[in-house]
Amino acid sequence: MDETPRWALPLLFAGQAQKEIQHNEALVVVDALLHGRVESADLSAPPGAPMVGQCWIVAAGASGDWAGQADTVALWTEGGWRFVAPRAGLRVAAADRDHALFFDGTLWRSDAVRGDGVYLDEERVVGPRMAAIAAPSGGGVIDAEARSTLMDILAALRTHGLIAT
Repeated sequence: MDETPRWALPLLFAGQAQKEIQHNEALVVVDALLHGRVESADLSAPPGAPMVGQCWIVAAGASGDWAGQADTVALWTEGGWRFVAPRAGLRVAAADRDHALFFDGTLWRSDAVRGDGVYLDEERVVGPRMAAIAAPSGGGVIDAEARSTLMDILAALRTHGLIAT
């Protein structure tokens, strides 16, 4: 075995010449994936002036230096493009979105927790916090106040997506 099973990081061998090359290559991949961040997952062609260390998820229909690399993580290094095939469970923050992306073993998917709420099957089920519902007061018209409060509670639950409208 000359590479690790999950991320195909190069392994060192006893008596190997220029071990630093293999070691440095492994560190570059670890650096890209550890607490990963991609600039975007929407580009199918390499950006014009990438900075060393920047990453992208290669979109379908890849072209140029990215041809044949759809769904991989493309990392710009001092030596050019490096591509890492995603494994199930890989999660990266996406700079151009308000949420992370994760690879389910087949597809890149949007994370459930996003800036505007929590999603289940791409449908928002919890939204931003709303103002508090006032407690009923008084007591002369209890039925009307109770109905009004219940309607406010139902409206808040619907707005959050917790119950259907």
